[in-house]
Amino acid sequence: EGMDRLSTTARSHHRALVVEIMGRHAGWITLEAGVGAGASIILIPEIPFYIEEICETLIKRKKEGNDYTIIAVAEGAKAAEGSKFLSQEVVKGEKIDAFGHILLGGIATLLEKEIAKRTGIETRSVILGHLQRGGRPSAFDRFLATRFGLKAIELVKEGKFGQMTSLRGTEIVSVPLQEAVGETKRVPQKLYEEVVKPLWGE
Repeated sequence: EGMDRLSTTARSHHRALVVEIMGRHAGWITLEAGVGAGASIILIPEIPFYIEEICETLIKRKKEGNDYTIIAVAEGAKAAEGSKFLSQEVVKGEKIDAFGHILLGGIATLLEKEIAKRTGIETRSVILGHLQRGGRPSAFDRFLATRFGLKAIELVKEGKFGQMTSLRGTEIVSVPLQEAVGETKRVPQKLYEEVVKPLWGE
């Protein structure tokens, strides 16, 4: 929803808009929000980017008559080795969050400045921050939450602890917590190439 609103702003003001979305190690939210809002460029932690390619794409789009571009970037996105970009990983004064992780952020601002400098295209950055954590649940969300709750009660009654509820296809199932949180589920490169590369015109 937030991305959709920003898309209309970018279109009406004829500019490039860099939108920073949460995602330290995995780009699922950025990928899905970016595709859903019609972003032309999507940058995620799993796939290092080249600032040169981004700028070339923007210039090409402008020449083709596309006078606005949405760039969705995960906070943990990194420049590829060999890309002439200021930072591999952007940190805000190395502040630490509640989990002991270095706070990431600011990549959108750096990209905004670099894109404007290299292309001359008017560019702005937006950091969605806590806006992306809230929102009104849809009817599907409420129904799904109810099904999860009922399954959780069933698990407690059966004495099955250390499990969490999960949606598999259309069925509500239980999975061991360790299986659910044991490793970061990253965006596969194949999926990124199938979905995102065509948006870049490749």
